[in-house]
Amino acid sequence: MSRDSRLYDLVQILRDGRLHTAAELARACGVSVRTIWRDMAMMAATGLPVTGGRGLGYILRAPLMLPPTMFTVDEIDALATGLRLVEETDPTRARAARALRHKIATLLPQAGIDPPPPSEG
Repeated sequence: MSRDSRLYDLVQILRDGRLHTAAELARACGVSVRTIWRDMAMMAATGLPVTGGRGLGYILRAPLMLPPTMFTVDEIDALATGLRLVEETDPTRARAARALRHKIATLLPQAGIDPPPPSEG
């Protein structure tokens, strides 16, 4: 995992508003506690609202808004497949799955998701 990916994952974990120990974060990211200490120091130095320290744990002091997530080709494929499966097998959620598929096809045309036919949306 690249450092950028790890830092992104750390921020995602910390966004829950709970206190997380360096050991817990290290296990989640598959790195050493020492790496987490360095990452947290770097994030705090760049202005992210991270509070805490060695032996205490880490927490975000304020909510943090991140830019929209970029999807990989495989993630888009899995999403589209899952939505089609819900449409076909779950009548109570089929309408919501069609609406979501339409939104994704409209917002991410490069994803190649076929929108549902107009009569279904």
